[in-house]
Amino acid sequence: MVSEAEPRQRLHLVFGGELSSLQGVDFRDLSALDVVGIFPDYASALAAWRGKAQATVDNASMRYFIVHLHRLLDPETV
Repeated sequence: MVSEAEPRQRLHLVFGGELSSLQGVDFRDLSALDVVGIFPDYASALAAWRGKAQATVDNASMRYFIVHLHRLLDPETV
């Protein structure tokens, strides 16, 4: 249980992979997806996303995403 003093966890998933086409978000090979990790807040997820995105900047087909897991787990709260 989360006490009043502790902020609520807002879990975020960072993952990416090579896209089949630059016009969509279909991945070329699902078994090759890079799951960077699950992070406790948006700021740390953004830092991880930025690092991976910058490391793969030479590959135009490579994309990384941040998924707001806390919204999926509890859609009534944002």
